[in-house]
Amino acid sequence: MEEKLVERLESAVKRLEAISVGFRPPESGGDVAVAVDPSIVAFDDLVGEYIGRVSAAAEKIGGQVLDVTKVVAEAFDAQKQLLVNVKQTQKPDTAGLAEFLKPLNDVIVKANKMTEGRRSDFFNHLKTAADSLTALAWIAFTGKDCGMSMPIAHVEESWQMAEFYNNKVLVEYRNKDPNHVEWAKALKELYVPGLRDYVKSHYPLGPVWSATGKITVSAPAKAPTSKGPAPPPPPPASLFSSESPQSSSSRPKVGMAAVFQEINTGKPATAGLRKVTDDMKTKNRADRTGIVGAAEKETGTSSRSFSKAGPPKLELQVRKWVVENQIGRKNLMIDDCDAKQSVYVFGCKDSVLQIKGKVNNITVDKCTKMGIVFTDVVAACEIVNCNGVEVQCQGSAPTISVDNTSGCQLYLSKESLEASITTAKSSEINVLVPGAGPDDDWGEHALPQQFVHVYKDGQFETTPVSHSGG
Repeated sequence: MEEKLVERLESAVKRLEAISVGFRPPESGGDVAVAVDPSIVAFDDLVGEYIGRVSAAAEKIGGQVLDVTKVVAEAFDAQKQLLVNVKQTQKPDTAGLAEFLKPLNDVIVKANKMTEGRRSDFFNHLKTAADSLTALAWIAFTGKDCGMSMPIAHVEESWQMAEFYNNKVLVEYRNKDPNHVEWAKALKELYVPGLRDYVKSHYPLGPVWSATGKITVSAPAKAPTSKGPAPPPPPPASLFSSESPQSSSSRPKVGMAAVFQEINTGKPATAGLRKVTDDMKTKNRADRTGIVGAAEKETGTSSRSFSKAGPPKLELQVRKWVVENQIGRKNLMIDDCDAKQSVYVFGCKDSVLQIKGKVNNITVDKCTKMGIVFTDVVAACEIVNCNGVEVQCQGSAPTISVDNTSGCQLYLSKESLEASITTAKSSEINVLVPGAGPDDDWGEHALPQQFVHVYKDGQFETTPVSHSGG
């Protein structure tokens, strides 16, 4: 207790010293008032308590985990500066808001770039940190019609997306390295309850802009490099649209809208095309003839069959949500559903879908490396013909069935521990259950995939194969 009081006193002294050094009576009276504002002081306390704990764990790990943790700290520093600027700035329009939030957006983009390219051994750490920074976009809330959830709900929803990868860190390192476990737990507490409670106490309805402060003006468009009118600037939604969950009410642009969006980027029409040299032309190649071989026929057939998979879908058809052919989409979301509707996920790969609310039934069919996070299901959650899927139940599910699937991780909540799990023609099925306490590690249980059948007393008795580990 005394140590915490001493730390807070030292923090207050440092702020007063900084104010006294830069104090100029004629001009910086507003800066002094902002520096000692209760919301700014509380944010400093939030950073000091939670960021310090995450950074301490990252220092022990080092490498990419330490690098991405520094970016997280940088993002919180950027948010503090925005909170200071909010109190001195009038509420901007949409273009002005994008310019105002640019410093924070740049840090979030930096974190996302760390997850790109070839996956490292610490991909789950990087993905957790990068996805969690979406929670800082609560400051962009301008009203109920702005297209995003209320600030408190936005923080919680953003962390739920990041927690999918955070749980992987906890499971992977629970018996290997306590420093990684401490890092994952500390990062979660930074947002829940840390940032959530801070927003709840000081900005439950969003930032409070100044009525008489300065006005934020959007950055001027760059001059065209060639003759002709300059293309219109891209929409200023990179902070909340590029990384925030894709709601079922906000569809990606398709058809001619997507064509015009590509045109508006200002890129030349031939950008990205390769030049065909003379030696690449068919008439000049000695290894090509007019006869089509069997191997080429098979290749052509396979390419056409792949094209028949169809365009990606995320739409409601009568009472069934259809999610099809989504590839590499980590931010899919269905947030407008009820208990009379079902969800059918088909042909998706390397994507994550979050289902918020109670639905009647969930079916995951022919998906690879797919993550499903749902709240409640009335009937059952079915996983069929899949490979490498992870399913997390945050509420209740009476029945979960896994059929003809290889590699399936099931995360159960305390409310779904009584679920009936049925498996058939499946392998590598692991079920993870929460610990007894809030800080306890998850328990992992492998469901048997090998059985022994013994004929006794006129019938076969079937028992799972037990491994001694010797």
